[in-house]
Amino acid sequence: MNITLDKQSATDGIIKIELAESDYQPKVEEKIKDYARKANIKGFRQGKVPSGVIKKMYGKSILVEEVNHIVSHSVSDYIRDQKLRILGDPMPNQEKAFGIDWDSQKDFEFEFQIGLVEDFSVELSSKVKVKSYPITVDQAVIEETLEDVKQRFGNVTYPEVSEAGCNLFGEISKAGETEHKGSYILLDKVAKKEQKKFIGLKKEDSIEFDIEKAFDDVKAKAQALNVAEEEAETITGNYTFKVTTVSKVEPAEINQQLFDKVFGPNNVTSEEAFIEKIKATISENYQRETEHMLDHEIQHYYVDNTNITMPENFLKSWLKNSSNGEVTDSVLEKEFNAYRDSLKWDLIKSKIAEDKEIKVEGDEVREKAKQFIMEQFGGPAIASQLGDKLNDIANNYLSGQDGKGENFMKIYNQLRHDKILNAIKENITVTEKPVSLEEFKKHAETHRH
Repeated sequence: MNITLDKQSATDGIIKIELAESDYQPKVEEKIKDYARKANIKGFRQGKVPSGVIKKMYGKSILVEEVNHIVSHSVSDYIRDQKLRILGDPMPNQEKAFGIDWDSQKDFEFEFQIGLVEDFSVELSSKVKVKSYPITVDQAVIEETLEDVKQRFGNVTYPEVSEAGCNLFGEISKAGETEHKGSYILLDKVAKKEQKKFIGLKKEDSIEFDIEKAFDDVKAKAQALNVAEEEAETITGNYTFKVTTVSKVEPAEINQQLFDKVFGPNNVTSEEAFIEKIKATISENYQRETEHMLDHEIQHYYVDNTNITMPENFLKSWLKNSSNGEVTDSVLEKEFNAYRDSLKWDLIKSKIAEDKEIKVEGDEVREKAKQFIMEQFGGPAIASQLGDKLNDIANNYLSGQDGKGENFMKIYNQLRHDKILNAIKENITVTEKPVSLEEFKKHAETHRH
């Protein structure tokens, strides 16, 4: 067998394989003998079927199977042994493959197109400067959160007729159309000039209104329409709302009963401590958002500033050929750049992991799984109750119901990602720019994926 790489450019290559009869015939003969031992053919005793009969009946299919097996493994081994960095999967030359005469041909030639990525370097030093955006917890946010908590744990009543401060549950539909969705409208979130339309309503009442005039806040508009905020932003026109339930929440009083409901019995015993605890909770949530945004900033920096020549033409062909018709030219036009950048980021992370010798051990994955299970069952206290069974539960979780280990790979990839990001943050310069929540949201809009 002869296998070579015809490198046509920095990003495109063709792996060529030449098979002589001596490369595959011993395996073919072995398979034919194995078939003969196991075959159950009328007129012959089992195990006594002549090889010639098997060859006549199954010879071609055995030949095709064995040659394909040798070729596919040879391509994979060659890519591994030559340390070729490729994207996608090798694409066989279908025209050459279809031209094979399996009845008479003894020697075979195969070609596989591959998309190559040449070696590249990643800058990992203090020269790399990325901004982080910690969110300031101001008094307005604390007060808004406090009001939300009081509403959430308040006393719910169900008035016969809607009044100011009520909440309406019902069904919403485009005016003149029959298709409807569940809807939830907070009267306090309705634009002041439109609120009177929603007052005085009772169960089964219907009203028609202009969706844009009714809501200044996109979140409330999305809630009423039962769609994502991004979709709600572009929706206009008249809508019909039919009331199914009218409710009103009497805000909870700030007392020990509320403290216990929110943070557990006797964890907070004064209003001052309650507000501080709320502030700390907000800060913790904001910190997660800030870290998530920093990860995006890092990703964008490296994708934009790392020089990697990508095999774009190959990737487009591979995506179309491997998608069963789902990826068309129009889909590629819309989504290819995002897909290419995602692949580029994966390459960058792999290069950093290679340079920094970042590894994830099986024990780390198992410990992370145990932490996840403990959180699901109520915290570390469950560990002492489960004892050695926790290890069995973790192992079962990691192997999954189908035994394919998808949960193992999910945790493995997350740990690897976190280690790589931590390595980046330890080596680059991260400068902080404190922002308000609104400023953070506006900045986050530019990082939507």
